[in-house]
Order: sequence, then C-alpha cells, then structure tokens
Amino acid sequence: MAGKLWLVPTPIGNLEDITLRALRVLKEVELILAEDTRTSSVLLKHYDINTPTRPYHLNNEHAVVAAIVSQLQTGREYALISDAGSPGISDPGFLLVRECWKSGVEVEALPGATALIPALTSSGFPCDRFLFEGFLPPKKGRQKRLQALLRETRTVVLYESPHRLMHLLEELMIWDDTQREILIAHELTKVFASLERGTSAELLALYQAKEPKGEYVVVLPPYTPLVCTES
Repeated sequence: MAGKLWLVPTPIGNLEDITLRALRVLKEVELILAEDTRTSSVLLKHYDINTPTRPYHLNNEHAVVAAIVSQLQTGREYALISDAGSPGISDPGFLLVRECWKSGVEVEALPGATALIPALTSSGFPCDRFLFEGFLPPKKGRQKRLQALLRETRTVVLYESPHRLMHLLEELMIWDDTQREILIAHELTKVFASLERGTSAELLALYQAKEPKGEYVVVLPPYTPLVCTES
C-alpha cells in the first residue's frame, strides 16, 4: 500500500503563523524533508517536534527523488517543508510531487503561509484576477518578459532578490510608460516588515538610501493604456 507525501507550509517570519494541523502532521510523520535542516530546526525546536529530518533541496533533489518515492510506496508518510512558506512556490517540491503522482503515492497540501498573498491583498490593487510570475530570469529573456508583464491586464506579483531589486526599479522606469504606483513588500510578518508604495522612481530613491537586504515581493497593478485626448 502506497504511503503519503504531505506538503506543509511553514511561517515566513512569525513563528506563530502555522496551523494546528500542520504541527500535528509534522509530529506524526516518519520523516521531514527540509530545504535546510538548520533553518527548519528553529521551528521544530520551538514547537518541540522531534521528527527526524533529511535535506531535500534544489541541489540534491534529482539524486534522491527516486529513493524517496520508493520509500513512500512502501506505506511511509513523509512531510516536505521549505525554509519558509509553501513548498513548491519558488522552492523545491515540483519534482517530488510529480513523481509521487506517477508512482501512485498520495499527495496532500495543507493551506498556510506564503509571501505572495499578504503582499497582494495589502497592495490596494485589484485581487480578483492576478498573475504570479515568481522570479524573473536574471539575464536571458528578462527584458522581453518584463515588457510583456507591464502590458498585463491583471495584477502581477513578482519575487526579487536584493541584488537585483535596484535593477528592476531602473527597468521599470525605462519600460513602464504609465509610471504607475507599485508596491514592494519586505520581511512580511516579521518585526520590521515594510510595505512601500510609490512610482519606480520614488522607490528607487528610497532604496538608494537604504541597501536592499533579503527577498522582496513586488506587486504591479493592472495595465491601463494612456488615453490621449484632443483639445
């Protein structure tokens, strides 16, 4: 009888942002597959969870996925967690989930923390339809993709690294002919969480005064073409 893989979201900053069900699952499974066992140990120790952990990350997933699925097929139940947020959202998880489906292993994802939804809902931009892009390509195809997103009629949510945030804001100044306001969220749920809203030029000046650190969520409102009227 095949076992089960649980996808368990973990807090993105505040350790209280985890469900009671998630804590129960982490205590009951035989093994926790963790993106970084050192990072996860903080959460597990906080809630007195003594379940064994094993590394599962982008650098080893192709090497270990077959063995993990084989073990699950014998009836074992494992949990997959990332450093923060929901596994598979810009974090390892897709490959293992796909192979579980192919092999008849049950997969269940618990609801929980992810950075994109708090940033989206607090932005003041339309939330009924949105596009989650994740990280833009660092080089090849980046400008072409960004220009397409700037003509998107849904709200767009991006993730960006600290060393590329300034570059993104400079790109927006060049390619966004509407010069609309955008929102940048940082350290969500943490003590020093921030939400900054303004034009790309205003936000560029802000981050020139304080060095970007950590990952950022960038929310772009829907594209509205400029309307020229004759006088």
